[in-house]
Amino acid sequence: MKNGTSTAVVAGALAAALAACGNDSRPSSLPAKPPAVSLVEARPYGLLAPASYRPSTPTALVVVLHGYGSNGRAQADYFGLPADAEEHGYLLAYPDGLVDPGGSRFWNATDACCNFYGNPVDDVAYLGAVIDDVAAHYTVDPKRVFVIGHSNGGFMAHRLACEIGGRLAAVVSLAGATWQNPATCTAAAAVNVLQVHGDADRTILYGGSVSYPSAAQTVAIWAQKNRCAGALQPVGADQDLDLQVPGPETRIESYDGCLAGGAVDLWTITGGGHIPGLGASWGDEVWSYFSSHPKP
Repeated sequence: MKNGTSTAVVAGALAAALAACGNDSRPSSLPAKPPAVSLVEARPYGLLAPASYRPSTPTALVVVLHGYGSNGRAQADYFGLPADAEEHGYLLAYPDGLVDPGGSRFWNATDACCNFYGNPVDDVAYLGAVIDDVAAHYTVDPKRVFVIGHSNGGFMAHRLACEIGGRLAAVVSLAGATWQNPATCTAAAAVNVLQVHGDADRTILYGGSVSYPSAAQTVAIWAQKNRCAGALQPVGADQDLDLQVPGPETRIESYDGCLAGGAVDLWTITGGGHIPGLGASWGDEVWSYFSSHPKP
């Protein structure tokens, strides 16, 4: 961890001594290998713990994933999560993707976004290690581990739901998408999924492309995996999430009859672009979603 949070990391193993044979004049042992470096040692992450945190109380963990070219803390600030974590009393982790040859931080998410230089980095393993590391130093409630991402981070949130969804209660993707081929998502467990997308997004198209599904297709894929029996239907009144669009512009829709712990929702920001003008209510709405969607 970084940014003022201490982390004790246990890593590595000592090399075994090799015995010399007969009258061989070679040294009786080889130099010890340096300790192995853990994933979180190699890639420290930021963590904020609320003042209300008590080790005796299992606490929710939210992991925020930045968009292409951004970083964890900037993404957390854009979402307003540091103040929100303090208000609602959850742990907030904000890791960074690696820097590509073009100088931009990225996540190796789906084939559409945004590992443009073919780096073999396993970000699923890394982010799983981040969750493990937080849980090693704080009392994390295993039924309330949540992920939220924007753009490239939104794609990565979907990949995590596909590959380690059994460890997560819910994911929120803003302007991301799941795999174009549903078979690539090998989700073995139901996970709550919320897709948020502006229908005027010109970067990650609301209607999809040849390399990623539309917002509606994304939630339809999850509805099939979570065995939702009903259709996508409007739920409640429209919300005002984007300050750049006048009035309550966000349509709330949800599938009926999904598996326990497998709710599937779509929030469409009518007139919203790739970087919505999120107001103070965004953090509260996201936390309201997370807090009402723990693992069963």
